[in-house]
Order: sequence, then structure tokens, then C-alpha cells
Amino acid sequence: MANLRSVSQAEHEHEYQHEQEHQQEREQLRTTFDGVADSYQDARPAYPPELFDEVAHTAGLRPDSSLLEIGCGPGTATIVFAERGYAITCVEMGSRLAAQARRNLAGYDAVTVTEGAFETWRPADDAERFDLAYAATSWHWLDPAVRCARVWHWLKPGGHVAIWGAVHVLAFDGDPFFIEIQQVYDEINEGIPAGTPTPRPGALPDSAAELESSGLFTVTAVRQFDWEITYDAEGYIRLLDTFSGHISMQQWQRDRLYGEIRRRLAARPDGLLRRHWGAALTVGRRLDTERAGGERGRLD
Repeated sequence: MANLRSVSQAEHEHEYQHEQEHQQEREQLRTTFDGVADSYQDARPAYPPELFDEVAHTAGLRPDSSLLEIGCGPGTATIVFAERGYAITCVEMGSRLAAQARRNLAGYDAVTVTEGAFETWRPADDAERFDLAYAATSWHWLDPAVRCARVWHWLKPGGHVAIWGAVHVLAFDGDPFFIEIQQVYDEINEGIPAGTPTPRPGALPDSAAELESSGLFTVTAVRQFDWEITYDAEGYIRLLDTFSGHISMQQWQRDRLYGEIRRRLAARPDGLLRRHWGAALTVGRRLDTERAGGERGRLD
């Protein structure tokens, strides 16, 4: 029995250490985007208009609805909702990205951009609550131990949360370039780990299980979107330069990878590649339950 307890304790300590390392890595990587604020907006793709229609419909947004955006970046998603007339409070932890968002959204009086980490953010009016909180390609950077509870806390009763991201998906009839270039990623020790599932259009993981298991939300919509964008070599490299994994590469790794991308695309008649994008949208409605009340008490 003593041996069993020792093994259990060792496993617990190993899991705790692994989680601490993962959290430290997440904290380091999520700050990298601020260094590429100037190119982030130009390189990153816009989201499909149908996605915003789905969010507005499922969340029952009205002209006077108030929105909270978590990690607005330069305002890529913000501007779509701003054009629809909603009042939006944006929270962005990167100072350069926040400044870029303010410039991009300067024409919308109902939009404010606040600099800070969402995990510790509070509005100027501590009693303020929102009809919708949304995270566009930012949810995975938040601390998973507190993100559901904090979103719940800042929503009005019956308010909604919407989570989505833009990720690379490999269509069965897609460009073979991405399979072929993996050889170079392997060469520079940045290859895809063995057993990693291939992301396919319409089959991306969503956030439904997390929202439901929190006891704070009921999922009201899950929907997949996919679209395609064509890039030349320099446009594609500008895109890669906005991804945390590529930003954190050593210079020799980027030189080797980007040189090979340029060489391979130059050998194509049109010099272009086709990249498929996918987004898994999850919308949940805030619950007011005994368990949710307990979560709120711990947050306060």
C-alpha cells in the first residue's frame, strides 16, 4: 500500500510539474504577437461574414447589445461587429496590438480598447455586465483554470459566450505543398509530433465539452466554417511570421524554412499556394445555477 501511495504521489507531482511547464510556455508564447503588431492585421485572414451572422443570431443580439471581446489583437473581428453598431469593450494584453486596435477602430465611438490580461481585468464600472463575450483566435491563450468562470462573471443573466479560431486545415483535394514542406520542418526540428491528428475541414475540435463541463454554460450552437486563400511566397511568409511557433524559432530555422518555401513556389508556374482555413464556432448561454453561483463566489 505504501508503494501505491508513493507511485500516486509521484504521478501527481509529475502532472503538476507538466501543467506548470505548459502554463509557463503559454504565458511566454502569448506575448510574442505584440512584436508583430504592424503586420498581424495585414497577414492574418478575415473571418467569414456568415460566422458573425451565426453569432449574432444565436446570441440574440439587438442594436443596443453590449459586447466584450477577449484578446482583440488589431481589431480583425472587432470591426465587423463595430460596423453593425454594437457597443464593444475590448481587452488586449499587448500594448502595441492595443494601440493598433485603437487606430483601426478610431471611427467607432462605441468601441473602447483596454490594455491588460483578461484573467485579471475589471471594467471601470465593476457592476458592468455584457450581453456577449467572444474570443476570436484567443481562447486557447487564456488560463483554462479560470477562463470559463471569468467569462461567466462578466455576462448578464442569459448572456452568451462565443469562441472560435482560424486554423490551417488540410482538405483532401487541397494543395500538396503542406505535406511536402513537412520534410523541411522535420529537418529544422519543428516537425509535427507523431500521432497528431490531421485537421480536416468540418471536423475541427470545438469548445462545447469545456463549456458544458464547467456547469456555467449550456451550448446553444456548434458550427464549422471553412474557406480558402491564395498566397505568393512573400505573402505566405508574412503570415508565418505572425504565428507564435515561427516567431519563437531560431533565425537559422527560419532562414532554412523560408528559403525552401521561396524555392519551391518559384518552381511553380504561377508561384502560388492554396491554404485552407477552418473555424469551429461554439456559442454557449450563461446558466444561473447553484453550481454557477459557487463559481462566482470563488471568483469574487
